[in-house]
Amino acid sequence: MKIDHLAIWVDDLETMRAFYLKYFDTTSGERYTNDNKQYTSYFIYFGEDKTRLELMHKPSITATAIQRGLSKGLAHFSISVGGKEKVNELTERLRADSFIIFSEPRTTGDGYYESVVLDPEGNYLEISA
Repeated sequence: MKIDHLAIWVDDLETMRAFYLKYFDTTSGERYTNDNKQYTSYFIYFGEDKTRLELMHKPSITATAIQRGLSKGLAHFSISVGGKEKVNELTERLRADSFIIFSEPRTTGDGYYESVVLDPEGNYLEISA
């Protein structure tokens, strides 16, 4: 298993990018901009496996506990476990250990096979094939 990427809503995209580049021996992808959605982002790459941190900015995203995953701070983790059966098995194991399954295993509209569980603090954790 490995972490695929983490995503964080940020206020200052360039300052956050500079921080991770300076202190964590990372590299950066090109800035992505979607003017229609007023959205910009960078992927920051870690190590040989190129584990990524996604830094995202959208002016309409505000800090609020009500919209977890759509507010300032961590949006989600995505961990690739290596296959559909492993997604199913891990989802059931987490359920048996009393974790909240936010979304059952399924193929998403963009083609990923995943489930979503809430971690002990309520962060969204995608478990993907």
